[in-house]
Amino acid sequence: MVAVTDTNYALTPDQHSRELRRAVIAATVGTTIEWYDFLLYSTMAGLVFGKLFFPNEDPLTATLNSFGIYFVGFVARPIGAFIFGHYGDRVGRKSTLIITLVLMGVSTFLVAFLPGYATIGLWGAVLLTILRLLQGIGVGGEWGGSVLLSMEWARHNHERGFLSSWPQFGGPAGLFLANLAVLIFSTISGDAFLSWGWRIPFAFSIVLVGIGLWIRLRILETPVFRNLVAERKIERAPIIEVCRKQWGTIILTALARTSEQAPFYIFTAFIFAYGITVLHASRDLLLAGVLAAVCLSAITIPLSGYMSDRIGRKKMYIIGAATMGVFGFIYFGMIDTGSSVLIFIAMVLSLIPHDMQYGPQAALIAESFTPRLRYSGASIGYQLASITAGGPAPLIATALFATYKSGTPIAIYILVTAIISIAATAFLKDYTGKDVSAEYDH
Repeated sequence: MVAVTDTNYALTPDQHSRELRRAVIAATVGTTIEWYDFLLYSTMAGLVFGKLFFPNEDPLTATLNSFGIYFVGFVARPIGAFIFGHYGDRVGRKSTLIITLVLMGVSTFLVAFLPGYATIGLWGAVLLTILRLLQGIGVGGEWGGSVLLSMEWARHNHERGFLSSWPQFGGPAGLFLANLAVLIFSTISGDAFLSWGWRIPFAFSIVLVGIGLWIRLRILETPVFRNLVAERKIERAPIIEVCRKQWGTIILTALARTSEQAPFYIFTAFIFAYGITVLHASRDLLLAGVLAAVCLSAITIPLSGYMSDRIGRKKMYIIGAATMGVFGFIYFGMIDTGSSVLIFIAMVLSLIPHDMQYGPQAALIAESFTPRLRYSGASIGYQLASITAGGPAPLIATALFATYKSGTPIAIYILVTAIISIAATAFLKDYTGKDVSAEYDH
């Protein structure tokens, strides 16, 4: 795919290279901001929200309630995929991504001003639930567009895995910013963190949204979508069409994500509640562990995407899922020692098996859908895993520990997610190195 032309304008190879760089930067930065917004809640759910919105409950029940609202954001993500997948395939990737960024940023910004239980009782939790719902809808429409923004500018078939892995890095990068903000303002506010310090990272979101909008407004629509418009191949009802023609692929892509998404939220959200209430580890140690893990992801995610261009998406993904199935036992074996050093090392290593899947995942899923239905299909498949994997994971992990008082059952749960992912991925087609810029049937 080089110098793609349409009826409106043509790009020289140099111009195409420049727009490719802009698209990858815009996708990565925008995704980082959106995940900062979404994952900031994950951190606060384990540290603050149980105490702030459910102060009359015991710590375990308050944590479960907090993660219950956290789950609402995951339920909303498929809704966002349906809404914005439709418009992404109808009006374009760029315009849709601008809307999702604004929706996500504003809803996160408003969380900073929510009163707690002491001020308005349970209404604080109700308002938090509504804003979390809007967050989920926004991030539900973000992923598909950001991945396509990078992948559909690819000049060669053998670079899609690497290029689409950069928006994937936006997830850990957003987690890094979220935890860094919490760490900074936790230090600044000290004992006042529970009263006002936690609010500043949410308010800071509006600054990041301004930066993201400035970047995204300067990019061009992808060559693949422009060609669809020029060839009059825009689908009138892409959501209905993709559910009718590629429903099996949607289910398989959702199930393939199980061992990537469920453990990720155990390692980055549940660990705060587990580490503080069970291991009695310091908040700063846990934050530092996640920050270090994300720094390592800056290498392992694009490297995994690059490797998938060389050895194939499915092979790379299955290797990552198998590694995750084993790593759960190593992880809980290390952190259950209570040693600060081993807890930190386990947290640093925790995202490597995740990244081995997350790097090639974007291309694996997006390539599975024909271009005119790609935003819709990829978004729905990706976000359905939010309900089956990511959202329930901290709740399941908390319930398992409450029942068995051990991390081993949680490790067994992670192994089960790996088995599910390996089986689902085995049934997906591998389009590594093949032309996916033109329409194709399944």
